[in-house]
Amino acid sequence: MKKFAKAAVVLAAAGALALTGCAGGGRTETPAASGSASGAAAGFAKDAVIGVAMPQKTSENWVLAEQLFNDGLTQAGFKGTVQFANGGVTEQQNQISAMIEKGAKVLIVGAIDGSQLGTQLAAAKQAGITVIAYDRLLTNTPDVDYYVAFDNYKVGVLQGTALLDGLKARKGDKSKWNIELMAGSPDDNNAKVFFDGAMSVLQPKIDDGTLTVLSKQTSFEQVVTQGWKAENAQKRFDTILSGFYQKADLDGILSPNDTLARAAMTSVKDAGKPLPVVTGQDSEVESVKSIMAGQQYSTIFKDTNLLVAQSIKMVQALQQGGTPEVNDTKSYNNGVKVVPSYLIPPVIVTKDNAATVYANDKTLGPLTQG
Repeated sequence: MKKFAKAAVVLAAAGALALTGCAGGGRTETPAASGSASGAAAGFAKDAVIGVAMPQKTSENWVLAEQLFNDGLTQAGFKGTVQFANGGVTEQQNQISAMIEKGAKVLIVGAIDGSQLGTQLAAAKQAGITVIAYDRLLTNTPDVDYYVAFDNYKVGVLQGTALLDGLKARKGDKSKWNIELMAGSPDDNNAKVFFDGAMSVLQPKIDDGTLTVLSKQTSFEQVVTQGWKAENAQKRFDTILSGFYQKADLDGILSPNDTLARAAMTSVKDAGKPLPVVTGQDSEVESVKSIMAGQQYSTIFKDTNLLVAQSIKMVQALQQGGTPEVNDTKSYNNGVKVVPSYLIPPVIVTKDNAATVYANDKTLGPLTQG
């Protein structure tokens, strides 16, 4: 998720987004009563305040989103206010309340914990504000109108498939492999979706004995990484390696993102073990370099330009009195309602296709040449 692109690129990408239905299996699927949301903020002034509440800056994609929202909303004529809650949930709650007081017409919320904003979202709805969940679903509330994200269950499916493909490619002399599993932060709704998608591929192979998890840590609750913090992942893998892999090989690691992938690989290197096949997500620069060097096996490209662009496109539709485009009205049940969603397809990246995937990326493209 790179490319510190100009706002013009963001808005152009919005117009070019395909009408792609990306609903993956494995999520809670309940038929929506309607394919449209309330559109409460429809028909407002072109220079209205648009609030963007972001979580902590834990990965490069969030940092990039800040610039893209600032530039893109300004170019579109809006007064954008983009804030990060590096101090935690309480800070994000206060930031959203301040955006409401400031008269925002739309709130775009990338939540730290999507279940902890009910009071603020209810206040937003009472003020006639449209709420768009960005990247992470807002849960256990009726007061969210739209969800814009990549198809996160599909991300997990791609990661699980890549792990199997990598094991076959790199460890072809074996028919059974030892793997360990890792998931993201339990307060991030996406973490469980990623994990469930991956396990839809891996669990059958664990059941038939093709894959073995020596630590026996196979449930989501056992493999989470609080705060998506690299130090937490590395500490856990230090313990796993010393406890279960003194005499055994670790062939593969399911990692939900690039930051945690690199942390796990650091633990493996420190233990003096050969690098296993490791998955990732986010196309972070250091991980793309690692992939090209034959170390990390895969990542997922989720172009932040497209995600921000689609969010701004939704705001523009609301401003003009229209209904934002969605392409999924079944898949994302937040515990109270099915949230109309626009899902963008993710792309798996390995060394074999990196040059093609990043061909137009000014930052990552040069890393894949030669």
